[in-house]
Formats: sequence, structure tokens, C-alpha cells
Amino acid sequence: MIELGRFAVLLALLLSVYAALAALAARRGGRPGLLASARNAVYAAGLLVTLASFALLYLLLTKDFAVRYVADYTSQSLPPFYTISAFWAGQEGSLLLWAWVLGVFAAAAVWQNRRRLRELMPYAIAVTMGVQCFFLFLIAFLADPFAPSEQVLSDGLGLNPLLQNPGMFFHPPAIYLGFVGFTLPFAFALAALLANRPDDDWIRPTRRWTLVSWFFLGLGNILGAQWAYVELGWGGYWAWDPVENASLMPWLVGTAFLHSVMIQEKRGQLKVWNMILIILTFGLTIFGTFITRSGVISSVHAFGRSSVGPFFLAFLFITVGLAFLLLFLRRRSLASERQFDSLLSRESTFLFNNWILVAATFAVLWGTIYPMLHEALRGSKISVGPPFFNQIMLPLGLALLFLTGICPLISWGKATGRNLRRNFLPPAGVGGAAAAIIGGSGFSRHPLVLLAGGLCAFVLTTIALEFFRGVRARGRIAEEPWPQAAYNLFRRNKRRYGGYVVHIGVVLIAVGIIGSTLKYERTVSLARGQTTQLRHYRLTFLSASRFDTAGKSVFLANLRVRNRDQSPFTLRPTKEFHFNQQQASTEVALRSTPAEDFYVIIAGSPDDDHVTLQVTITPLLMWLWIGGAVMALGALYALWPEAEAPPVPAEKKKGKPR
Repeated sequence: MIELGRFAVLLALLLSVYAALAALAARRGGRPGLLASARNAVYAAGLLVTLASFALLYLLLTKDFAVRYVADYTSQSLPPFYTISAFWAGQEGSLLLWAWVLGVFAAAAVWQNRRRLRELMPYAIAVTMGVQCFFLFLIAFLADPFAPSEQVLSDGLGLNPLLQNPGMFFHPPAIYLGFVGFTLPFAFALAALLANRPDDDWIRPTRRWTLVSWFFLGLGNILGAQWAYVELGWGGYWAWDPVENASLMPWLVGTAFLHSVMIQEKRGQLKVWNMILIILTFGLTIFGTFITRSGVISSVHAFGRSSVGPFFLAFLFITVGLAFLLLFLRRRSLASERQFDSLLSRESTFLFNNWILVAATFAVLWGTIYPMLHEALRGSKISVGPPFFNQIMLPLGLALLFLTGICPLISWGKATGRNLRRNFLPPAGVGGAAAAIIGGSGFSRHPLVLLAGGLCAFVLTTIALEFFRGVRARGRIAEEPWPQAAYNLFRRNKRRYGGYVVHIGVVLIAVGIIGSTLKYERTVSLARGQTTQLRHYRLTFLSASRFDTAGKSVFLANLRVRNRDQSPFTLRPTKEFHFNQQQASTEVALRSTPAEDFYVIIAGSPDDDHVTLQVTITPLLMWLWIGGAVMALGALYALWPEAEAPPVPAEKKKGKPR
């Protein structure tokens, strides 16, 4: 299996080089046979990378410690679930996962467009395979997952305890699917520039790929936040860690791109801007991969220092630099077909939305790279912590939430004052009432909490009005009952109404974030049988126990918690010591409800009669995870193929009787 994996990687590299060169030669010479050969090489390369990936999976599952990667990330006691996730736990395996995903995606995209886009496909194949060549080169010569161990061991080191969580199985692959997926719209955008085709041909075949990539990257961020919340034991979910930022930045710019291409499709505007956005999105995926693998930052998420960092940096500057140079040379052919009619128009709100998303991205980028630049220039280490990011992102987030609400209320072209008053008054009234209720209920009287809560209600009201008006119009024109009108409307407009569902998810995430700003934290030391009061909770330390399992020693505390007059519940936080890694870890005990989370870990060194606990009570946090699920459902609905609903007869459209 070792030699099979290595051979598959090398042959896939050769075929990727051939596919890129053959596609370019076919484009220059107009030779369809050569283009077909390039397509076949793409399929074969994808198949070979799949073969190499299955070879590594086999070595991991059979615990072949003759392979260094297997010995470093698995052990005899590691369950199969986490043994599979060891595939992407290290540098070498994660690079192979990237190449595998790109190989499959490239083959699927080439097959999907094999009979169309004849002018763009050769360039798209060349760009995609060029990226694939880079990753396969790293795997073949710098980060070989099939390298032999220096000595054959009877057992491996196993997986880091922090990685032994279900999040390890789902979060990294989701991030990789998002990162890799953005290669395809980038490739088609460059193909359009190389072919000097400024029309929308490159957008149509990549629309779903862009949404798929955005979906997985957003899902990966939510899964990563939830993993950090339940595993790291600090009571939070987002620390503005450089690697967290690395996955957030391309998602933010990708969000701007998804909104911006709608204006190009509908109004023929922002063609240059869309090119800039997709180049930045791709560049940020490579940048994120660089800071994760270069060793230039210290993070619980990052790999150790390795030799691949300089290669990633060079690849980033070369690809992004050439892309922007090509865009500059083609700028005249990308002129907009019409100008903006008014600042009070839907396309203007989309543009403002874009500016805020890009500003947020560059704020996060600056906070991420500034410590690296400072160390490189001055030789001393500094850190940029959450206060910097929160101070900048809070006003930008509120502005973004406001634009999310007003965009559906403003028409394309130019809005009139009468329409604005009619559309804005009901949502604004609901938002103001919601802020008054939040302040009057005693939940919080902080101005920013009141403003954010009012904006959430404002956005939800505008979305509800959009649903209501659409269903009412369909029912009146088609003379359908409202349930049937809603069904037919939604199934024929999946992209639009799926987007509204995504916006509902954004609002729910905002509710969870608002609640997390009001969390309560306290450290308590309790003797056996002792009770303490924590806000409206009574916490009692009942007993403790110690036991050993395969690979670790466990200390468990039994706690009883009562919330006001409700029935008590039991929580069992643990402290664990892992033998292979000689490393201690904590396991969180959590009671989560829509109202608030009660979160507790064991702090310090416990004994059977005394325990020190770190307790965090966070209001409304569950809505962050619910919002993430709603966003995912909305994106999946928008991705679902459009269904044909009964058309509205022409006489009904004109209001004529049947």
C-alpha cells in the first residue's frame, strides 16, 4: 500500500501537468481531440488521488506503524472513528485531503461542462490543474504521508486529546471542502479573462460551486466554534485565533461575491468588482493554508513548523499577482453596461453590503498578520487579542445586520420616498417595540444590546413581509389558495427564498452572539456535600470517582444543579490524563436550553473530597447553533434544483377573467 500510494501521487502529478499543457495547446491550436485528452487526464488524475487517499486510509485503519504518519497520529487504543479523522490530523494527510477534494471537484466540473463553454474550458482546466500540480508536488517531495518510520513501533503516539472529539471528524473536512471549492470559480474567472470573454458565461457554471463552497466553509466555521466551545473548556466559542480568522476571511469575501454576482446577472454591473472578489477569496484560502502550515503563528489549530511555508507564500504571490495583472490588462472589456441610478436602490445596498464585508475582512486580516510583521521587522513578539477585533467588528456587524433588513424593502433601479415610507414603517415599528421589550424585561439595558435586539426584530419582520407579499401576489394572480400559492412560489424561487432562510439564520446567530456578551463566570471551590449559589442556580458537589479506561485515567465529579424551582439535573465534568501523550485534558459538562447554557469544568488538581469548578452561564447561546443549522438549510434549499410549478396563465397575469 505504501508504494501504491506513492506511485498514485506521482502519476497524478504527471497527468495534472499533462492536462494543463494539453488544454492550453488545444486552445491555441483549435484541436478538439487534444482537449478531450486533457479532460481524460483530469478524470484519471482525480481517480489516482482517490486511490492514494484510500491507500492512506487503509494504512491508518490497519495501524501500520511502519508508516511515520500512522505512528504519529494513531495508536492501538484509538477508536476507528478517530482513526479515520487522523487522515487530516497532520500536515501530510491534510494536504492529501486537499488534493483529493480538488481532484474530485475538478473531474466533476469538467464532466458537467464537457459539451459547453468551449472557449473557457481549456483555460479553466489549465488553471485548476495548475493548482492541483502545486499540491501534488508538495505531497510527492516535501510532505509525504507514506514516508516510512525511522523504527517500527509496537504502538503509535495516538491522536492529541483535544482532537478526540466528534468535531474533528466533521469540522476539518467541511473547511477543506469550502477552501478547495473556491478554486473552481477562480479558475473560470481567470478563464474568462484569458479568453477575453467579459460576459456572464463564467458565472453560470460556477454559481452552484460557489454556493457549495460557501455552504461548507460557513458550516465548517460553525462546527469549529461548537467544537471549541465544548472541548477547550474556556466557556467561549470564538477567540479570534489566527487559524479561526483564516477560515472566516474567505467566507466573508465569498459572501460579498455571492451577493455581488446577482447585480452582474440582473443589471450588468460590477464586473470588475466581481473579479476582484473571487481572486481575493481564492487568495485568502491559500493564505489561510499558509499560516496554518508555515509555523509562523502559534495556535492550537496550527501545524508545527515545516518546509512547505515558503512554497505556499510564493504560490500565493504568484497566482494572485498574475490574476490581478490579467484583470488590469482586461479592465476595459469589463466595463459595466449601465450606471447606478440612485443611492436608494437595491443594487446600492448590495454594494454597501459588499464594502462592509470587505472592510471586515481586511480588519481581520490586519489583526492576524500584524503580529507576524512586527516580529519579522522588530524581532519581538506581540499579540492582537479579542478586544481589537470586537471593537472593529461590532459596528460593522450591526451595519451589516441593518443592510440585511433594508435590502428587501428597496426596489431595483430607484426607490421612491412613498414606497420607502410604506415599506419601512412596519419593520421599524416592530424593531423599536422589540428594543423596548428587551429593556423593560430587565434582560439588558445596554444600548448596544437594545440596538442589536431591535435590528434582529427589524430584519425578521422584513423577511416575513417578503414572504407574505410574495404569497399574496401569487395567490391573487394565479387564483390559488394561500397554502398552494406558497408551495408553488417557494419551489419555483429556491434561490431567492433559500437566501431569505439564510438571512433568518444570520439573525438567529446574532441573537446567540448578543446573549454571549452577557455571560456570567465564576470559580468556586467546594468540599464534598457543599452547596453554592450561582445567580438563580444552586450547585452541589455530591461525590467524586477515579477510574482507568484504554489509554487514559479519569477523575469524575458528580454535581447536582437546581434552577429555581425546577427539577434538579446532574452534571459530570471530568479531568483526564492520557498515557501515550503524557497530557492532561478537561471534559466539559453542559446543560443547554434555548434560554441559557450552564457550563462547568474542573479547574486545578482535584481530589476526592474537594474540587474547584469554573462555571459559565451564557444566555441564548443555543440560538447561535440553531442559526447555523438554519443557514445551512437555507443554503441547501437554494442549491436544490428548481422545480416546475404550474405557470400562471397569461389572462390571469393581465387580470382578465377566465
